[in-house]
Amino acid sequence: MSEARRSDRPEGPQALQAGEIEPGQEGEGAGELLQGGPHGRHRSKTMSRKEIARDLRRQRALGFVDPELQQTIQEIEQARPRSRADCATGARPCMFISCKHHLYLDVNPETGSIKLNFPDREVWELDETCALDVADRGGITLEEVGTIMNLTRERIRQVETRGLSKLRTIAEDEPRTPAPRERAPAFPEDDED
Repeated sequence: MSEARRSDRPEGPQALQAGEIEPGQEGEGAGELLQGGPHGRHRSKTMSRKEIARDLRRQRALGFVDPELQQTIQEIEQARPRSRADCATGARPCMFISCKHHLYLDVNPETGSIKLNFPDREVWELDETCALDVADRGGITLEEVGTIMNLTRERIRQVETRGLSKLRTIAEDEPRTPAPRERAPAFPEDDED
């Protein structure tokens, strides 16, 4: 839908009164709100690398690059933990969303696109922010994984099946090493006593 058409349509309560959207589907995109939980579950939002670069170029052209913000970003980057030992005892929720183990967003290594797993929530509103913390706790159910990653139980099951399949393929492709044989003892025991 074009921007002109989108701006002509009423939003929020006006759209609800006009009958254009269903209750619980306010905001951008009528298909984004999914069933589940008292407030519903919002679908992940993906932003392409080109879209992000275009927005950054537009901000720079308009002079929106704030030197104070740049300095704050540099300070945060210096405080960022470099290993698991550094972050295991760190404050939670973790504010370093650029970490590959952070649950707030995912970066596709092939395309560079960013997927916001929780577009309707802020980082500090999440119960869990680090995948390594979840792994340290031990086994959890598919429903719990789905809640943590903002995915359905079925999608988590599919990802689990695919991951196990990849692990089996890797295990089958590895050369097998012979099992260590039991060696004869260097000093045989005397049974004559």
